[in-house]
Amino acid sequence: MTIDIKRIDGSAAGSVELPDSVFGIEPNIAVMHQAVKMYLANQRQGTHKTKSRGEVSGSTRKPWRQKGRGTARAGHTRSPLWVGGGTVHGPHPHEYRQTMPKKMRQLARRSALSLKARSNEIVVVENLDFAAAKTRPFADMLRALDAQGKKALVLVREQNDTLMKSARNIARCEVIEAKNVSTYDLLNNQVLVIERGSVDLLVDQLSNNDGQ
Repeated sequence: MTIDIKRIDGSAAGSVELPDSVFGIEPNIAVMHQAVKMYLANQRQGTHKTKSRGEVSGSTRKPWRQKGRGTARAGHTRSPLWVGGGTVHGPHPHEYRQTMPKKMRQLARRSALSLKARSNEIVVVENLDFAAAKTRPFADMLRALDAQGKKALVLVREQNDTLMKSARNIARCEVIEAKNVSTYDLLNNQVLVIERGSVDLLVDQLSNNDGQ
């Protein structure tokens, strides 16, 4: 697949060949679904906690005699039936982490990139270097690329603090290093802006079976 390369002002800067092995395969919906589930599960901290009847404060003394008062029997004030009592079958800390084989994770990302390419939601930009960390030039770039107002993901080849700071005030826009992008990130946007150098990085990473 051949796609046009644009400059940050929207003008044409040539074209680039996107290999079918990464951007032109038949998307595997099942693997993408599994990768997204894994990503979301791994974001959970698993630190939720409630106190059982053995952990709440209070006495284990029987509050009144079993019979004769005309009231319901009670064993102690830490019962789940009482205000301030313990919680029955409440959540406790545990691990939610899931894993997938490396080749499946790669297939999921190739499928996501192919799906975005098939939907014409990929824009390749020649260079994303900005002179200063200012929001206006970045917003102007999104407008020139017809990405303003859309949920956008910008992939850069390497850490770029100036670009990160320029984009952080833009709503629904995120900048990620291409090597760290997940299947969830690739799918959770309306337009995918890829720096020219990131294309080569993605192809190399996903073609040589050394990706995340």
